[in-house]
Amino acid sequence: MKFIDFSDDDDDPEHSPQERAAAGTRSTWVSVVVNLLLTATQIAVGVLTRSQALIADGIHSLSDLVSDFVVLLAGHHSRKDADADHPYGHHRFETAASLALGGLLLAVGLGMLWSALGKLQSPETVPTVGALALWVAGGALIAKELLFRYMLAVAKKVKSSMLVANAWHARSDAASSLVVAVGIVGNMAGYPILDPIAALIVGLMVTRMGWGFAWDALHDLMDRAADEQEVAAIRQTLMDTPGVSGVHDVRTRKMGDLIVVDAHLEVDASISVEAGHDIAVAARQRVMQRHRVLNLMTHVDPWKRPDLDHAPRG
Repeated sequence: MKFIDFSDDDDDPEHSPQERAAAGTRSTWVSVVVNLLLTATQIAVGVLTRSQALIADGIHSLSDLVSDFVVLLAGHHSRKDADADHPYGHHRFETAASLALGGLLLAVGLGMLWSALGKLQSPETVPTVGALALWVAGGALIAKELLFRYMLAVAKKVKSSMLVANAWHARSDAASSLVVAVGIVGNMAGYPILDPIAALIVGLMVTRMGWGFAWDALHDLMDRAADEQEVAAIRQTLMDTPGVSGVHDVRTRKMGDLIVVDAHLEVDASISVEAGHDIAVAARQRVMQRHRVLNLMTHVDPWKRPDLDHAPRG
């Protein structure tokens, strides 16, 4: 899976939560329709032509269909307003959806591996595949690649990591369909064993993709920090705020596609408490306007004086 650096798109206009939700829902429903058609066609033709690889690809498409509904469910819940039990909102529903998607892919991939290994242990039982399977595999490859390009464009436009994950899930399907097509061609050319080998490769791809999604989402749920470039940009925005003489202890943690930030601001020690407060408020507003920050908690320190908050306990 490839992760998108949204910081490269800072010149793009920001999208409201409603716009992001509408775009995500629209692209996901397109994926639902495509995957529903592919699942039915691939499994039916796979059974008819006796192609284990095409059946495996159809099951992969079925897992996509399930993951699409997981994305829709998570998108619905993540838009809920903050409440007493969730003071920062429900944005981590998206992260939880990515974790669930990863677990689903892991289970599907391991099932594919088990089935393919069983066939490879008895190569004499592998039948010759019908020509129709090759046409279906080729059509699936084109459909999945077009779906990937469409979904990734939408994900980058609205800056949604969950939609990026779902888009690259579609790209993995395109790659798996290519492997299946090659396996079917080899089977038809007189090497029947290539069909279950293709199914085995698809299983490995799905398993690897599932592990990547699950591992990344797990780290986000454990309050992983934002990437260094984004933290540096936030720090610079704070430093550019009038009245801020220094910045230290900038800490971040991901909250879905947004970031929660804590920062210590150093200001002139001779100014009033009210003036220091106004500087902190201005710094917070600048960061909230320029970055994907859900909340910024500031602490004001006197400039060039020891930070007693972090002094060792006696």
